Parts: sequence; structure tokens; C-alpha cells
Amino acid sequence: MAKIIQIHPETPQSRNVKMAVEALRNGDCAVLPTDSGYALACTLENKEAREKILSIRNIDKNHNFTLLCSDLSSLSLYSRVDNTTFRLIKNNTPGPYTFILKATKELPRKLMNEKRKTIGLRVPGNPIMQAILKDLNEPLMSVSLILPNKDVAENDPYEIDDEIGKRVDLIVDGGYLVEQPTTVIEITEEGGVNILRVGSGDTKPFE
Repeated sequence: MAKIIQIHPETPQSRNVKMAVEALRNGDCAVLPTDSGYALACTLENKEAREKILSIRNIDKNHNFTLLCSDLSSLSLYSRVDNTTFRLIKNNTPGPYTFILKATKELPRKLMNEKRKTIGLRVPGNPIMQAILKDLNEPLMSVSLILPNKDVAENDPYEIDDEIGKRVDLIVDGGYLVEQPTTVIEITEEGGVNILRVGSGDTKPFE
């Protein structure tokens, strides 16, 4: 059974955040709250947890994972960005955006879209997710927790426990979340901006 850690959605308790971070460092496959609903996540080199995530989502190994980052400090390590692109992303993070960027060779292959050599990157605004990422001091790989035969991310931690509590190691209870898909923006190497999806959580102008 998954261990459940309750964390206040607006003022995360540091003790509980550290418990969640320790579990992630120890290899847990986790359900974490984001600003677009709950997500499945694990550390970058955690092959076993990644396999669990693929199984829960019923997706193949080529499915795109997204990097969850606390800020843009690791941006240049994993993706190719010029100054203009960096400013564009900085002006819109944290926020309800997933940026599709050209990947660098340092990016683990399992996180890369092999055909297009791209990576999805998010800086979530959810206070719990921000606190976990800052304490962890490294990105997480994640996918939205959309169960097979469903179209939207799960938003109730108790229902998640009922559905997959035996298949994950950790559930961070950040309360009931409104499911709000992110806006997905592709930024080409030439600096072009393509909006691939406008999310329901996008309430501020993209600049």
C-alpha cells in the first residue's frame, strides 16, 4: 500500500515536504500534486519507478515524459535555448505551461522524444510541488495521472488511493485539485513559437 503524506496546499509544512523528498530519493514511484491535476513522478535515474509509471498509464516506453523543475537553473543543461528563448520562458514561469524544447546530449534518452530530439519542461506553480522540487534540488520526470479509459488527470487523492494505491509507493495529498491541462508551447531552434494546445488553466497572457 502507498504511504500517504498530507501537505497543506498553500503553506507546505517543511517536515512533511522533507518526508516526501526522502521517499523520492529512496526510489519511490510517487503521485504528486501539480497545477494541472495529479501527476506520476520519480527521479531521473529511477528505472523501476519509470516502469511502474508506464504500466499504470498503460503506455509504451516511447511515451514522452516531462521534466518538472523548480526554476530555470538546469534549463541549459537539458535543452538548447538562446537568450531570447530563455527570457520568454522566464517571463511565463512558474505557470500553466509545458515547453517543448530541443534536447541536449546530457538529457537521459528515456526522457527524449527520439524522433524529434525534444523534451517537455515545466516549472509548476503549485506550492507543494515547488517546495518538493526545491528541497530535492533536481528535476523529476513525470506524466499526468490519466488512467486508462479516462481523458483527464485525476484530482482526488482518496480516489487515487482506491484506484492505484497498491501500485505506487507514495501519494502526496495536496487536497482536491481542479483538473486544468497546461498550455503546450513548442519553441523551435530558430526561435519560432508554436502553440500546440491551449490549456483550461491558462488564465494569463503568454508573453
